[in-house]
Amino acid sequence: MGTMTFTATTATEGTSYPGPELLGQVARLADLDEMLVERMRAEALGAPTRGKAAYGEYQSGGWWTASLMNHSTDGDPDDVVIGDGRPRPTTLLNRMPVTKNFLAGLGLDFMYVRLARLQPHSYLWEHRDYAELNERGRHRLHIPLVTNPSAVLVTAGTRVHMATGSLWRLTPSRAHGVRNVTGPDRLHLIADVYTDATYQKLAARPHLRTGDAAQLPVKTAADRDRLMKRATELVSLGFISSAEQVLLRAYYAYAMVEGGAYDLIAELHSNRGADADAARWTKAKSHLLAR
Repeated sequence: MGTMTFTATTATEGTSYPGPELLGQVARLADLDEMLVERMRAEALGAPTRGKAAYGEYQSGGWWTASLMNHSTDGDPDDVVIGDGRPRPTTLLNRMPVTKNFLAGLGLDFMYVRLARLQPHSYLWEHRDYAELNERGRHRLHIPLVTNPSAVLVTAGTRVHMATGSLWRLTPSRAHGVRNVTGPDRLHLIADVYTDATYQKLAARPHLRTGDAAQLPVKTAADRDRLMKRATELVSLGFISSAEQVLLRAYYAYAMVEGGAYDLIAELHSNRGADADAARWTKAKSHLLAR
């Protein structure tokens, strides 16, 4: 394998050190060469497939993934269900030599690697990942290739914009969600890796820069009443799905208790006597936020 193609980041002016909870969930780990990112971006944008829409229960629509390393025996990039094991390059990665060399140069113990695209006006609802996998140290690395200011991760009551030019770490076993409001598409290279000495060296200096993160306002009683009033009005007009999405999107506007948006939807349905719908959303909360 080649040498690592990133630069370890040290503290500089403009680097901020938020609380350990947020840094434990999302952080920059290293800077990347701009030309390298540009070349990987070109390969990703030129990919012959956008991938598959998977994990539909987690999203509003508009989330697509294509595997670069997976456990498919024939290298199928449309096999996008993540699992433990030793992955192999897919036929798609074999058409992306710059990206393939970059991944090899990291020297990490990969579990899964993919391209992930989130279209405009799309959301990944609050959820946790890895709950269905074996107990083992694993981490998710993000390399943003295309993004925009409206494309943000929300976790720990904080909105984080994962900017290009850095390698980021997300701890997906903690509750989080993603949105892309205005576009263009948010396109990330995402690698799930196992803990080893190489990863620990890479992750030695987690940090955020000034402007990366913004604390969301705490939802007040007045905010809650306004949300429920709007959702109830939509239900009265027959727009039940739209009413649910009003409440789901509250997660991206306010610092809420974990699963609070799902609780609001269950309450909305209980108030209108739709007990089966209320139970469905209570079950969804349990499933999406399983530890």
